Amino acid sequence: MEEKSMRVCPVENARTLDNKFRKWIHSPKKILGNYLKEGMIALDVGCGPGFFSIGMAELVGESGKVIAADLQEGMLEKLKNKIQGTKIEKRIILHKCEADKIGVLEKVDFVLAFWMVHEVPNQENFLKEIKSILKPDGILFIIEPKFHVSRKEFEKTIKKSVVIGFKLIEKPKVRLSQTAVFKK
Repeated sequence: MEEKSMRVCPVENARTLDNKFRKWIHSPKKILGNYLKEGMIALDVGCGPGFFSIGMAELVGESGKVIAADLQEGMLEKLKNKIQGTKIEKRIILHKCEADKIGVLEKVDFVLAFWMVHEVPNQENFLKEIKSILKPDGILFIIEPKFHVSRKEFEKTIKKSVVIGFKLIEKPKVRLSQTAVFKK
């Protein structure tokens, strides 16, 4: 993907990212259960209204935490309102990204980039920052929508990741999506 300005999903469309029907299609526990364990620190980059952040918080348990990062304050507000007063509220740290930088300083075990990498104007810089955030042997899971990202474009993302130093370890099946799991 060439460097260009991409349009992010607006807050007004958050309902399409987080509804009861989506749980049947994209179960966070089924998709992420093999990668997230009790006590891990995970980053949900481009978290939107927190559909995956909540599932991730359940998987990392009381001794783990999830950094839910998004560009849009409105998306973070939606997540904050959902978790307020729940048992997982203390496990989810809300973090506002900059337009060209994630800005997370804490080292993490796992990064999820679900249906958002195609929205990043400079994928190389994004992937380099992810690599700097991950602990040694950390996992990056990129999932992109088939209806927005061609197979050819997704393969370019995979190649960029490998050039930066990630090792492709698998491509699990996720409905409506193309996937790549990398190890640092």
